[in-house]
Amino acid sequence: MSTQELAPAPDGSPAPVDVEQAEAALVEHYPRLVRIAYLVLPPSLGRNRRVLTAHALAQRSLPRRRTSLAAGAIPGARRAEDAVDPGYAYVRGEVLRQALVAGLPLRRRALPRRAQFPPLLPQVWGLRLFPRAGGADELALDQRLSALSGPGRAAYVLRGLERQGDPEVLRVLAAAGVEDPEAALAEADGVEAPGGFGGAVLLESAEFDPCSLQARPTDLMRRRQHGKAALAAAAAVVVCGTLLGPPGDGWGRNGAAAPSYARNPAAEAALDPDALKRVDAAGWRLSSRTDFSVWPARGDLTGDTALLRRALAVWARPGPTVRTSATPGTPPGPPMGSPQLLFAGRVDAAHVVLFFDGLRVVRYAEPAGSTKGAALDFARTDGADAVGSAALVVSRAAGNVRYVTAPWVREAAVRDLLLPDKEPRVLTRDAYGVTEPIPSPATAPGCTRWSVLQVRDETGTRLLSDLGELAPARLTSGPPGRPADVTGAAEREEWARVACQLAVVRSHGVRTVNSWAYASQRLPEGAGRAQWLCARAETWRGTGSRVLALFRAPGATGPAASAARSDGSPACGPREPRVLAGAVWQAKSGQWYVLAAGTEDFASLALTGGVEERAEGRLLAVKAAPGSRAELTGTLRDGTRVRALR
Repeated sequence: MSTQELAPAPDGSPAPVDVEQAEAALVEHYPRLVRIAYLVLPPSLGRNRRVLTAHALAQRSLPRRRTSLAAGAIPGARRAEDAVDPGYAYVRGEVLRQALVAGLPLRRRALPRRAQFPPLLPQVWGLRLFPRAGGADELALDQRLSALSGPGRAAYVLRGLERQGDPEVLRVLAAAGVEDPEAALAEADGVEAPGGFGGAVLLESAEFDPCSLQARPTDLMRRRQHGKAALAAAAAVVVCGTLLGPPGDGWGRNGAAAPSYARNPAAEAALDPDALKRVDAAGWRLSSRTDFSVWPARGDLTGDTALLRRALAVWARPGPTVRTSATPGTPPGPPMGSPQLLFAGRVDAAHVVLFFDGLRVVRYAEPAGSTKGAALDFARTDGADAVGSAALVVSRAAGNVRYVTAPWVREAAVRDLLLPDKEPRVLTRDAYGVTEPIPSPATAPGCTRWSVLQVRDETGTRLLSDLGELAPARLTSGPPGRPADVTGAAEREEWARVACQLAVVRSHGVRTVNSWAYASQRLPEGAGRAQWLCARAETWRGTGSRVLALFRAPGATGPAASAARSDGSPACGPREPRVLAGAVWQAKSGQWYVLAAGTEDFASLALTGGVEERAEGRLLAVKAAPGSRAELTGTLRDGTRVRALR
């Protein structure tokens, strides 16, 4: 099932692009750019090399200096708010150009191009990486794409994944250096998405996601044969390191921290473990606030001064061996004064420390008994309320996650969103509020279950989902102006159809996700009633929200299908509590239909392009030929014309 929309008309005007603007677009849309490169690269490279090459091409797509987009490299717009980001258009064009070059065979008398060689970076030693396996439909689509030429695959990806119309596809292909864009487009026309789904839905599946990977070992016998050489090289490194000696004060009490670069008194005071802020165990009961600022310092290592000193030093100066991560929009800089200690203790096989500086929660972890392999994670949590500060991820190991809960949480339980009628299982917690391990949906392959944390305090029960970050996201249900916690059977049934779509907002800095069943539509040929839903993910940073429009056919037992997705749109939110989306659907008779539904404030809907139709009210269903493409718009009761979510 996929949306059928036409891209806006072009005007061909070039747009200047700064390096900073292109870098921002690369960081914001990195998973999508890598997916485009992976799909365009020839499958003959093998999945491991395709994954690494796709990442390398995306990372090499920045301009060296301020540049301009060639006319036709980016589609123009009818309105200012519809304009494509020039930075994203430039980076996407570079990714396409390099991916097409990488698919060209090496010739004797022609100088080879950099993209035709295996990438120098990134590199993974001892493992083969490949995306998670999809279903039979994804495998069939991959086989059909492998039969296309590179330009043909690029045309199919631009049309399906980027949802561009044919004129825009021709212009982008020409700008990427394709000699015959029309032939590539005709080649893409011959690919029919299997299983009755639209190509966009399959292209967005985990089968083609090179950012969500599985790992297997390489040739173990060959590695054993090279063991002696590796040992000799390691011995040489040890000897050289001993002769050179440690820099400065050595690798003493600061562990994996880099050498000090300043002796500023204020900066030194912020790294003093004795100056850490500690809240009394009963302080939250007397405070007017209920957030991270009133969490008491808990854990069996809150008195380990050496551990706290190492954690603060690594926070201020992470060395090259420290694995650092930060949610989007979170500054990973040193502490702004003495932070507050939330937790310090042994969890699984690691020593974990949690700090809070008023803006961020910072997690430091090191293997028990060693400072090697230290990790540092940052998550923005400013403005958290009692629910937003109810729990933090304290450990992830073997596909499981442990939480440390707030002192006001009376009960913690685990619930599977995909089984709405099953009762939750109460979790055991130790004296410091750390839960037993539960399966993490952030790292689990596929979507066979979605385990969420259910917390209960004196005001009610809430659901929190791990999305791969320190702070779990709160799940709600209902209209944007009146979202409520998921407590009733109807809300749990609704989330059972939406849960698997949470995978598209993993590691996105999400604070809350609200699901709203905004329309119900009677399908043609007496097929029953379909349900339209929208899910909106709000972020801690305030920008970068993600909106999904979902369609659930009657009788379907699996998750709702994605009909449209938009980043940064106010739709389906409190500022714009409306949404309009469309999808294609095939009846049992074999007839295809274009379906559309909007919220109650739509007076009429219209299709233009490959399908022409107008319907009064907020629902539309019209017959269509296979492969038809149309643009969906709606008119509000006040006469305002609104485009469908895209």
